[in-house]
Amino acid sequence: MQLVCSQAELSQHIAFVSRAVSSRPNSPILANILLEADPAANTLALTAFDLSLGIRTQFEAQVLEGGRAALPARLLKDIVPRLPNADLTLSQPDLDAPATLSCLAGEYQIRGADPNEFPELPEIEGEIEELAVDDLLAGIGSTLFAAASDETKQVLTGVHVKSTAEGLEFAATDGHRLATIQVMGEADETEADENPVRGSDGLEFTIPARTLKELESVLSSQAIPTLKLQFDRSQVVVRLPDITITSRLLDGQYPNYAQLIPQQFERLATLDRRELISVLERIAVFAAEKNDILKFQFSMADQTVNIEAEAPDVGGGQESLPLQFSGEDLEIAFNVRYLLDALKVFNAAEVKLQMNGQTQPAVMEPLGAEKVKYLVMPVQIRP
Repeated sequence: MQLVCSQAELSQHIAFVSRAVSSRPNSPILANILLEADPAANTLALTAFDLSLGIRTQFEAQVLEGGRAALPARLLKDIVPRLPNADLTLSQPDLDAPATLSCLAGEYQIRGADPNEFPELPEIEGEIEELAVDDLLAGIGSTLFAAASDETKQVLTGVHVKSTAEGLEFAATDGHRLATIQVMGEADETEADENPVRGSDGLEFTIPARTLKELESVLSSQAIPTLKLQFDRSQVVVRLPDITITSRLLDGQYPNYAQLIPQQFERLATLDRRELISVLERIAVFAAEKNDILKFQFSMADQTVNIEAEAPDVGGGQESLPLQFSGEDLEIAFNVRYLLDALKVFNAAEVKLQMNGQTQPAVMEPLGAEKVKYLVMPVQIRP
């Protein structure tokens, strides 16, 4: 194998695929990046795979001799970004010899592994769907924070995606809170017919949180409007023009979360989102001393909410906020971190908080076009 390529492009693509290199690989070969030089297409492809998440990218290069090499990801990630910003030459005469990376300043020898031992990325037969990148990013950003971190509830450590009559629904829950969002809900019937994802039957799977975090990072750096999505019972593949991301899906039946969301509420509070965030962040300093719990007292007569934290060992704090409130007065408590996590991803000037009683789930929504719901369980107030 012998090729000439841009240092900047090689560095960028190594950074992309390195996200799929495990810090503790199950097999030594998985600590490597597979490089494949294609003389017919004049491209260099890079692949990393930890048996759960796989990323493959490619870019144009001057391929003088085709071939494959498996080189240590850590060394490539450490050395290539530090080389001069100019063309590099990468060559390996045979599999038993080290690869040579040459630049204006000098050259480096890197001993690799047998590329034939590198596992193939899964190939799947599912239909290919097209999805707007903005919709996928909205779905990830509005739900991922609510996924469980406890690996004993493995199916809850990802985001559930399913098709509905209105488009695609993303949902995540850790058992204490639930975040959902509908995307593509504003499309007309003509647009729906042209997009096989919208309204399709059977599109339902749960993607691991780690995959979505890496996908979010990659998509945020790409200026592309759409991507292609393909899945079967165990794998999902996301295809961009020069990047392919494959991931296993989480096993298990995802909870029927729709039945958890109340359909009617006795109380409704509308608040300024930024003001609420500011107050919560200030009082959270004291709430952190006592399990992050804040007490809310909603007053119909005063049209205010009093927010209070008590931490007997260090003190406490309370503030009042104006709001629009309907229903009987209510005293209720929440974990402040759960509220802040949702408020910070809402894209609206105001939010509405819908409640029934002290121990019943509350639902918070941004006021505006976003079809976002955030359910949070109150904390029991002890006398």
